[in-house]
Amino acid sequence: MPTDLWLVVGVCSALFLTAHLAVRKLAPYADPLLLPLAAFLNLIGLVLIHRLDLADAARAERAGRAIPRADAIAQLTWTAVGIILFVAVLVLLRDHRILQRFTYTALVLGVTLLILPLLPFIGTSINGARLWLRLGPLSFQPAEMAKLCLIVFLAGYLVVKRDALATARSRVLGVDLPRGRDLGPLLIAWVASMGVLVFQRDLGTALLFFGLFILLLYVATERRSWLLLGSILFVAGAGLAYFAFGHVQQRFDVWLYPFSDPNGTAFQIVQSLFGLAAGGVLGTGLGLGNPQFVPFAKTDFIMATAGEELGLAGLIVILMIYAVLAQRGFRIAVSARDAFGTLLAGGLSIVIVLQVFIVVGGVTRLIPLTGLTTPFLSYGGSSLVANWIIIALLVRISDGARKPAPPVRPSRDEALTQVVQL
Repeated sequence: MPTDLWLVVGVCSALFLTAHLAVRKLAPYADPLLLPLAAFLNLIGLVLIHRLDLADAARAERAGRAIPRADAIAQLTWTAVGIILFVAVLVLLRDHRILQRFTYTALVLGVTLLILPLLPFIGTSINGARLWLRLGPLSFQPAEMAKLCLIVFLAGYLVVKRDALATARSRVLGVDLPRGRDLGPLLIAWVASMGVLVFQRDLGTALLFFGLFILLLYVATERRSWLLLGSILFVAGAGLAYFAFGHVQQRFDVWLYPFSDPNGTAFQIVQSLFGLAAGGVLGTGLGLGNPQFVPFAKTDFIMATAGEELGLAGLIVILMIYAVLAQRGFRIAVSARDAFGTLLAGGLSIVIVLQVFIVVGGVTRLIPLTGLTTPFLSYGGSSLVANWIIIALLVRISDGARKPAPPVRPSRDEALTQVVQL
């Protein structure tokens, strides 16, 4: 193993050990699998990014160009930032129910974060999408933090209004709807976030937020009519977007007819499919494939990189890790002792599941490409830090759910009664 790769593994081990000690000290009753699963995914991502760094350096050296900076080192730095914030959340947030006090503050903050990239001077457009904030040498994608704020808002609002939202007051297109004043804040949050994402040309995050709103509504109210309404709105919105926006139409055309322009607009997905096919069942072996020929191999298409060099077997292992992580998250939601904790843990788990599904579906051509990153695997500081905060929140909720209830102390009257009986 190269010396610099040993350095990456060693630093990661120290960071994850620090996180483990923090959990044992600050959340001793937390689910024991959350941190190891997230750490393992993070480490796999670092190894894949480092492997692609070596390929980029070799290609630049052959071409006589300057060797590009190592993205694995930058990702390792963001891993350290993520672990620091992970520990900070456990230190500062001793009870997750405190977040319920900031329900509407979280909504305002989330929408503000989504709007910031649209502002001149600080917003930056990359690959046609205006998603980034440029602060000196650093770029930051505020939508990653916005999704956490919106989850807090949804959990806090639905705890208070779920009974009202479960009660039908009117019927539209065969769907029972609650009162407008109960549904209004949700509609405002949904329209504001989706509208901003449309202007930013961020198809993936828009799809993620849409699914989050609908599924969390269903979890809170247990009404299947929300799933029906969500399906109707999804089909209608997809059709409208196809005819209204050229970039959406191009995504659909590439999805349906990738080999009609394999060296043009469909180059990314075609190279991804070839890479997955080359990997077969067991893969070419780490460092023995050619994933560097896939555009955005470290970000949008890192699952194609894993599929080529680790094979179908490696992909199944990675997906099983995600499945176990999601299962633990939903289990925490079910076992939480308060409704807010249930919805908060459920929303955080839904985001992980939806994001993995959207990414894997796009890479395998099950659905159109969206540009989302794979949690913990893909290169990108904003996503990695946000995902570590998600794990910290789940750890805190699970600690509260698994902590033994304090013994019930008898009241003064009961104590006197016992004395009299003696």
